[in-house]
Amino acid sequence: MLFSFLLAACTKDDGDRQPLPPINITIDPNSTLYQELNVTGGWLYLNEMDGAEPPSRGIIVYRLSADQFMAFERTPPFKPDSCCNTAKTICSSLVVDNYYPFVMDTCTMSKYLILDGSPVSGPSSMTLSMYVTEYFGDLLYIHD
Repeated sequence: MLFSFLLAACTKDDGDRQPLPPINITIDPNSTLYQELNVTGGWLYLNEMDGAEPPSRGIIVYRLSADQFMAFERTPPFKPDSCCNTAKTICSSLVVDNYYPFVMDTCTMSKYLILDGSPVSGPSSMTLSMYVTEYFGDLLYIHD
């Protein structure tokens, strides 16, 4: 009982993690359609047109090596419904853009490492939500 109390006292409460939206996407990361993924260290966003349908806010795909990929949900794990302005028109979504090799939630200022989704700075202590990636031949399968 004492151990349980100590464990609970040492964890930072960022709220409950949202379940991953169901995803089942297949792409050819070596095609010209996904040119950003043609090289190790390349990344891109997949959106609704690619199969990342709501409630997903999209997916960040990162090519870790020649045959290994990471796929992160763009909905932040920490305060996923926070907004950056009082009109609530700019709400949280994870971005890479000029932050590479980091992923940033510009509303809460939480920063994560794109290599593994671990938190680097900001108020979040939660890792990014990841999808399963399987690379066979020329096709990358991304699913929950």
